[in-house]
Amino acid sequence: MLYQYETITNTGEKKNGSIDASSKDSAISALQRRGLIVSAIKEEETKKGILKLSFFDKGVSMKDIVIMSRQISTLFEAQVSALKAFNLLATNTENPALVKILNVICSDIEAGVSISEALSRHPDVFAIFYVNMVKAGEESGKLTQTFSYLADYLDRQYQLTSKTKNALIYPGFVIGVFLIVMVLMFVFIVPRLSVIIKESGQVIPWSTKIVFALSDLLINYGIFVVIGLAIFVFYIFRLSKTESGQKYLDRIKISTPILKNIYIKLYLSRIADNMDTMLSSGITIIRAIELTSVVVGNRVFEDLLKDVGEKIKSGSSLSEAFSLHPEIPPIMSGMIHVGEETGSLGSILKTLGKFYAREVNEAVDTMVSLIEPLMIVALGLGVGLLLTSVLMPIYNIAGGV
Repeated sequence: MLYQYETITNTGEKKNGSIDASSKDSAISALQRRGLIVSAIKEEETKKGILKLSFFDKGVSMKDIVIMSRQISTLFEAQVSALKAFNLLATNTENPALVKILNVICSDIEAGVSISEALSRHPDVFAIFYVNMVKAGEESGKLTQTFSYLADYLDRQYQLTSKTKNALIYPGFVIGVFLIVMVLMFVFIVPRLSVIIKESGQVIPWSTKIVFALSDLLINYGIFVVIGLAIFVFYIFRLSKTESGQKYLDRIKISTPILKNIYIKLYLSRIADNMDTMLSSGITIIRAIELTSVVVGNRVFEDLLKDVGEKIKSGSSLSEAFSLHPEIPPIMSGMIHVGEETGSLGSILKTLGKFYAREVNEAVDTMVSLIEPLMIVALGLGVGLLLTSVLMPIYNIAGGV
């Protein structure tokens, strides 16, 4: 909640402003920690008659966090204090949602709260992985390097995830347009041609009968098809919100032909990259595995990492724990074993992260290069069969005239 306040400083100067806090008592306590005497405070009233369309509100993207982390690292390298650094970011950031959050963080830091604790109060923007990295940087005195690590890590993940998603946009768009065109043909064009062909009295080929049946289905029962698709989409949506449903959908991701090659390498890249980043910041290996399980993005691999963590607590090495799971390729557990023996686990994980990131990029490029010709062939066959089924009887009629 946002509270408007009036305060008096030790020198008698009056100050007005606003503060974001969970309650009025929390707001008063935060102001008092700044050495201010609160003379009046009230919750900011919501303006009536104005409808806030949250659908159009701009949120905080990963790209915003990458830029922010990079800027903080640069400011810390220039020996700028934490409070001033976040104040500078708040005044120079274009995203209004992030500006609001940065202003709250500034207020918390000014009140004596640590940076990691201030960030943890915004879990929708700063993930537990991010907060724990900052906390480790505070404890080790490597806060500048930590924000640099975070910026590099998030930038790599952003580029990797964006490329994977963007690779599916073009095929999805083309297939969507194709389906719309086909439906329009079945609903508006085919019925008119079917009347001509049926009135001709000629023998109708089986392929043409199938086309006419599909056309009749869409015309007479199209609304039920749409309702059925809507129910199916709603079911998938509800399923994705349950624990078992999420695990089931995540299992499909890593078992579907072609796609599994991309997804598995994407998760392996995240695991290696996450652990390298955290170990470089001084986080223990068990804690690194726990945090990686939270941000890996797949319930199957999340359970896998939790089991690995338990195995390590029981005395197993990281490579031994990984080798017990078929989802982890032998080359990964083997290289980790070499890293453990040589004391260069961090560099091995960094190498693995780069290796699997490169593999994902190559897999995405290969998939895109294969999808385009396959899609063209499939669409060509679909259009060709439709036109052949409808136009051949028309040609027969014309030839018999």
